[in-house]
Amino acid sequence: MKPYPSHDWARLIGVPVEIRKDSEVVRAGVVDDAMPFPAALWLAADASGGRALFTAAEGYEAWIRPQALGGRLCYKMAAAQLHPAPTLGR
Repeated sequence: MKPYPSHDWARLIGVPVEIRKDSEVVRAGVVDDAMPFPAALWLAADASGGRALFTAAEGYEAWIRPQALGGRLCYKMAAAQLHPAPTLGR
């Protein structure tokens, strides 16, 4: 499955993501913590680096990829992607 950008970073805690800037992958990892506004997230420390902070204001994007799971479930997706919240006249 193709990756796509996620705009609700607060829902990504514990989810593997790709961090991109200017269409280039900067780093990949698991989201350790996130704030919705202003959009900021921390990737957990791993073999490719320590814990790192990325913000939308600096042009970073968080991309997620649906992944096949074992068992009866086929894919894990963020609920916001399956059922987007309606906009209220904006």
